Amino acid sequence: MSVAYALSQDVGKKAACEALAVPRATFYRHMSPAFQGEKTRPAPVLALTKQERDIVIDILHSERFQDKAPRQVYATLLDEGQYHCSVRTMYRVLTDEHGDVKERRRHVKHPRYEKPELLATAPNQVWSWDITKLKGPVKWTYFYLYVILDIFSRYVVGWMVAHREQDALAKRLIEETCQKQHIQQGQLIIHADRGSSMKSKAVAHLLSDLGITKTHSRPHVSNDNPYSESQFKTLKYCPAFPVRFGSIQGSRSFCQGFFPWYNKEHCHSGIGLMTPESVHYGQAEGIFTARSTVLAKAYEKHPNRFKGRMPKPPALPQAVWINKPIFD
Repeated sequence: MSVAYALSQDVGKKAACEALAVPRATFYRHMSPAFQGEKTRPAPVLALTKQERDIVIDILHSERFQDKAPRQVYATLLDEGQYHCSVRTMYRVLTDEHGDVKERRRHVKHPRYEKPELLATAPNQVWSWDITKLKGPVKWTYFYLYVILDIFSRYVVGWMVAHREQDALAKRLIEETCQKQHIQQGQLIIHADRGSSMKSKAVAHLLSDLGITKTHSRPHVSNDNPYSESQFKTLKYCPAFPVRFGSIQGSRSFCQGFFPWYNKEHCHSGIGLMTPESVHYGQAEGIFTARSTVLAKAYEKHPNRFKGRMPKPPALPQAVWINKPIFD
């Protein structure tokens, strides 16, 4: 404000305030004799004296009350016939002067989990696997369906139904599936959630031996494993899917019919209405060309039905992400 005052001596108060973007009311207030002689704010009449504040601090810091909340101290002192100040004043004294008001309980500190960002531009680059329960013949009985899915082609590369969820079974399924798909060292990433089998040492050691990178979803985030979740939904919304399976043989029999249909006949909307098998084994381009020819002939025959625009079949996937990064 001293700069504004000095400038006002040369160009005037109005011009000085406009040049420095200072409100003139503020300028006049700072230049007034009352402001120049203003002292620190006087203590409120009802405030505790320094001696009274020290007594309150000593009580709150005493061995008897150091682990109690101000409300508990206040109530205890009242029962003993003592009153020093209100609960709010106790909090204010502790906070303003000593910073002693804080959470004293020990809370669990969860680690920070990185969001998985996985990219696949061809089959057998990223697999997603998970386990779902199939209801058994009576209440609280289940069979466990293990499914390994290629996220680019949506092709189920391996599956198994077992009586229990066990790391040894998961290890065997992954190992056999990698052999069947001729997976090489450093070729593959396998993504899963944080189930006990997914995080087991047996599976981790196997993947390390095979040169496979493993990633995991964040806790309680289903969107980190969307392709397996979507595949399970397709399975359980199938019209033939029963409410319960009478035996493990019945569940395996159902899956033996479902997965060949899913891989070879199901036209998947996420891969240009191709079947997972055609995308996984490189047949999709030929199918896309054939579909384009059929649509071109239909356009030549009845162009008005397409409003003058050449129809095209649904596009094939070029890249598939789990949690595609957002770039500014």
